[in-house]
Amino acid sequence: MASVIDILLIGHMTVDLLPGGRMLGGTIAYAAPTYAAFGHKVGIVTSAAYDEPLIGQLLPYAELALRPAERSLTYENVYSDCGRTQFIRATANFLRYDDVPVGWTNAPYVHLGPLAAELDAREMAANFPDATIMLTLQGLMRDWGADGQVKFRRWFDEGALERIDIVVYSEEDVSRFPQFTDDARRVCKHLVVTNGRKGGTYYHDGGTMRYESLPVQPRDLTGAGDVFAASLLGALPILAGDVARSARVAGKLAAYSVTREGLASAPTEIEIAREVKRVS
Repeated sequence: MASVIDILLIGHMTVDLLPGGRMLGGTIAYAAPTYAAFGHKVGIVTSAAYDEPLIGQLLPYAELALRPAERSLTYENVYSDCGRTQFIRATANFLRYDDVPVGWTNAPYVHLGPLAAELDAREMAANFPDATIMLTLQGLMRDWGADGQVKFRRWFDEGALERIDIVVYSEEDVSRFPQFTDDARRVCKHLVVTNGRKGGTYYHDGGTMRYESLPVQPRDLTGAGDVFAASLLGALPILAGDVARSARVAGKLAAYSVTREGLASAPTEIEIAREVKRVS
């Protein structure tokens, strides 16, 4: 039986194709070390190729429940004079509640982190009635055709959103669906919209709160949004469930993250302690 965990993380790991080879990526790759830095025990439910070598990089930070697939979710970015075009070169298996080990079904915190519409947010949320659930929804806003080119997908599931405690996304994620935030504010308990170095906005119970980032010199922006979201959820148990204060902590930790590269962008224990103290 799987051991007791503090945070259950559900979503696909990704293989990112780069000129130098294959690199581990995706929400779970950045969220797991972030949660571990907060001192939380993490369980990951994911799907990847049964012989995927990159998945071992997650083992120092979390326990894994793997649904084996023929291939791992694989992304490639192609750059031209017109900018970046993103392609999905391979997909893994769809994730369902039945993939969650029995020992993890009572986790007090659940992070749904889809990257290629690989889970049903409504189904997942309905099966964790006693947990605090956070959704980072970028992967539900993605579709792709036979050529693999990633396109925008218009997603809005009121039944899912009203069951989920915290919804996090960037302004860029919904840039082609500007009405989304106004619609989501009607049904989401806690809604956080990030805007990079400008900080972001927290919506709750008809109110609005801005949170700030930090002026830093970025080295690598990859994963900053995932570090933000995981820092927000990771701070909640420390800050008595206060989402506003947790968002302020997360904004600062995400800023620190872009000064480092790759999975090293996760916050350090010292950074966490400093920012938690500032809002306490």
